[in-house]
Amino acid sequence: MGTVRRKMNPWFKKILYGILVIGLLGAAATWYIFSEKFSDTSETKTDFTINALDLIHEFEKNDSLANKKYAEKMIVVNGMVSEIEAADTTVNIKMVDTTSGAYVIFAFQQQHREEAKKIKQGDKVSIKGSCSGGAYSRILETEYITFKRCALNK
Repeated sequence: MGTVRRKMNPWFKKILYGILVIGLLGAAATWYIFSEKFSDTSETKTDFTINALDLIHEFEKNDSLANKKYAEKMIVVNGMVSEIEAADTTVNIKMVDTTSGAYVIFAFQQQHREEAKKIKQGDKVSIKGSCSGGAYSRILETEYITFKRCALNK
């Protein structure tokens, strides 16, 4: 008795090739996203320049509109440092509205971490960064605005 060889269905072959192609594209996109390098913030063009308290008040008034206006934009924020949170790999600087408790927090780029560590509470600074957006925290009962990839504006 001879063995019978069955031919693979042509549609099945196309589906397998399609899954393979989609898998390769997904892997390439994932690699690109995780290995993406950002340009130095201190050298990028600024979209807005604003005082920290004015920015906070704008988000408190209507955070949906403020997010549409500022999210993912490069912004220079001027204000007084209220708190400094130094961690192992980053430095976070906060500017707080003392009347409402709302705050803006800036996470510095690795190459600007050392100059951020020299800042003291009460210093007036100008910080450039990419606005991640703001939201109202029900737990903290306050508005907060976060920035990433920050550098001192000189």
